[in-house]
Amino acid sequence: MEMKVAQAGTLESGDILVRITPSQESGLEINLDSTVAYQFGAQIKKVIADTLGELGVTGVRVDATDKGALDCTVRARVTAAAVRATGCDVWKD
Repeated sequence: MEMKVAQAGTLESGDILVRITPSQESGLEINLDSTVAYQFGAQIKKVIADTLGELGVTGVRVDATDKGALDCTVRARVTAAAVRATGCDVWKD
């Protein structure tokens, strides 16, 4: 799957900015900058990893800047960034 750099989200309160960059490594690298990382950093990273895993996206670096987003918002932003990065629309059959 061909990947390009893509992002989704904003830096507004209650949102998360997710940037996906192709990587030479086969795994997943997640860099998280969050105002609530101490309390929820592990959960945010899990949602990012789980969402990309469900979409079959590997070999990427994710840079996420969180401003208190809920899990559903994190999932939506990661999905949107992945669709933009891969060009594959997950909402079509």
